[in-house]
Amino acid sequence: MRTRGALLTGSVNYDDAETTMRTVAEILGDHVRRLPDGEVGERFHWIMFQPDVLGQADGIERVGEQPIPFGAGLDVRPLRLADGAEPAAIELPPLGYARAAEESYALFTRLREEGVIGEGVRFQVSLPTPVAVVSSFFGGEDRVAIEPVYADALLSELEQILESVPHRDLAIQWDVASEMGILEGASGYGSVMEHWWAGGVLDGIVARLAALVDAVPAEVEVGVHLCYGDAGEKHFVEPVDTANLVRVANAVIAAAARELTWLHLPVPIDRDDQAYTAPLAELHEVGELYLGLVHREDGADGARRRLAAAAPSLRQDIGVATECGIGRAPAGTTEGILRTHAEVAEPL
Repeated sequence: MRTRGALLTGSVNYDDAETTMRTVAEILGDHVRRLPDGEVGERFHWIMFQPDVLGQADGIERVGEQPIPFGAGLDVRPLRLADGAEPAAIELPPLGYARAAEESYALFTRLREEGVIGEGVRFQVSLPTPVAVVSSFFGGEDRVAIEPVYADALLSELEQILESVPHRDLAIQWDVASEMGILEGASGYGSVMEHWWAGGVLDGIVARLAALVDAVPAEVEVGVHLCYGDAGEKHFVEPVDTANLVRVANAVIAAAARELTWLHLPVPIDRDDQAYTAPLAELHEVGELYLGLVHREDGADGARRRLAAAAPSLRQDIGVATECGIGRAPAGTTEGILRTHAEVAEPL
């Protein structure tokens, strides 16, 4: 087994996309196949800007009279369908992902023309799953009703991205966090209705995720980032081992009609034992496998310990990553985190 290359799972703790791209290209230029824009602006807190977007739609209301602030001027009050609203007739406003991708791709191409970004590096766009937004901000029967509406809107955003970014330059990553919370029965996810998942929770998750993978054309790269959350740099539940990650990944790989370009799996900071990664021995081979074993708190030494523990269970070469985006990492730590990737993994 060799350890080569690095993956950035999305957010980076800078205020603007140009700083993100220039810094990543400088520190990790020969280690990355893809470059995200750092999820700057309203996307800094992942999906937490979506209630402000969806709350503008006729037929959708905010729950509660007073805003619930969540930094950067966001109001994260939950959402509900208005009385008498017909879900199929609701027209959602632009979700913001296509607009951000178009703007950042223009920057990406300029930096590539300047020689800052190397030829062959793709522009990476990370998107949430519909389940993430619907389960986080709607409740009860409204989840069942609004899911297809939101899914259509998100796929429309994907189509716009596919039209504005040449396929040879594009890589799409699906961020899968809420699904892992639902599967694990994590606190805060227990109220998700069983009948939302025809055939069971795992089957429901896999069917939805495989459809999202297949929505990406074959000439566009597609990856899946499985995640256990990053609220205050903590998981919503600590996984016992990688068994459920492997269950989801294997099922999606088998169900999708197209091949998965890459798969990312997290490794908690305190899991440098072989018991955590032992289930990886059953993981189906995928084009590129990245383990999120880089943590800012213990740098390269800690990453190497976790890598050594995982090695006996790995069936293919891997690249390295953090567990989740590093957008919420303390100020001043970003460059060190990026350098750790290069210390632990060989260039591509």
